Amino acid sequence: MTEALYSRGLDGDLPDFEKRIGYVFGRRDYLRRALTHKSYSHEAKEDNVRHNETYEFLGDAVLGFVIGDLLFQHFPHLDEGALSKMKAYLVSAPSLASKARTYDLGEVILLGVGEEKTGGRQKDSLLANLFEALIAAIYLDGGIHSARQLIERAFSEDIRRIDQQDLLFQDYKTALQELAQARGLLLPDYNVVAEVGPDHDKTFIIEVKLGSLTARGEGSSKKEAQQQAAKQALSEFSGRYGS
Repeated sequence: MTEALYSRGLDGDLPDFEKRIGYVFGRRDYLRRALTHKSYSHEAKEDNVRHNETYEFLGDAVLGFVIGDLLFQHFPHLDEGALSKMKAYLVSAPSLASKARTYDLGEVILLGVGEEKTGGRQKDSLLANLFEALIAAIYLDGGIHSARQLIERAFSEDIRRIDQQDLLFQDYKTALQELAQARGLLLPDYNVVAEVGPDHDKTFIIEVKLGSLTARGEGSSKKEAQQQAAKQALSEFSGRYGS
C-alpha cells in the first residue's frame, strides 16, 4: 500500500474498491477485517485489530460450495471425478490469486512492515487467501446470494471456457509415461528451458523428450508447464505414429 493510502487510512480507498468488486458493504467492518493480514494486526498498537485468517476459512467453504453448484449445474452429465478436478483447478491458489489481481486486492490489503518489504502484495498464496476472505466478508454482510453473485461474475468466463474433453483435468504426464512404456521407449525427460517474467508473475517453458520427439509447453508453474508439454508431445506422437 502506498504511503498516501496509509496516511489517510483504509476507509479512504474503500468506495473505489467497492465499485471494482460491484458490491457495497452495509457494514464495512467486515471488509476491513477481510483486508487485514495477520502481519498487520500483530504490529498494530490497538489490541482490537483482528486479522482475516478465520475469514479465509469461511470464504473457502462458501467458494467451494458455490463453485461446486455452478459446475454441477453447468455439466450435469459429468461424473464426480471430472467435476472434482474442474473444481480443484478453479479454486487453486494461482486461479484465486488471478481473481484477486483482477480486483487489485493487493493494493488495499493492510500488511505489516516485514511482509510489505518481502513483496507480500504480489504473493500468490497471500492473494488467494485474501480473495477467500473477501468472499467471507460479502457472505457475512449480504448473505449467500451476494457472495454467489461475485463468484459467478469472477468465474463465469472460466467455466464457460472449460473443455470437457481437455486433458487439463486429467494427467497428461501419466498418459505420456504409459505411452512410452507401451512402446518400449525411455521414460519422458522434462527440462526447464526458460523462465520469463518477474517472480510474482513468472512463466515457465519446459521441454520434454520422448524418443526422437521433442515438445514444449508453458505455464505459470513448472507442474502446469510439464502437463502442457506432455499434452503437446501426445498430440505430436499421435500425428506422427498414430494413436
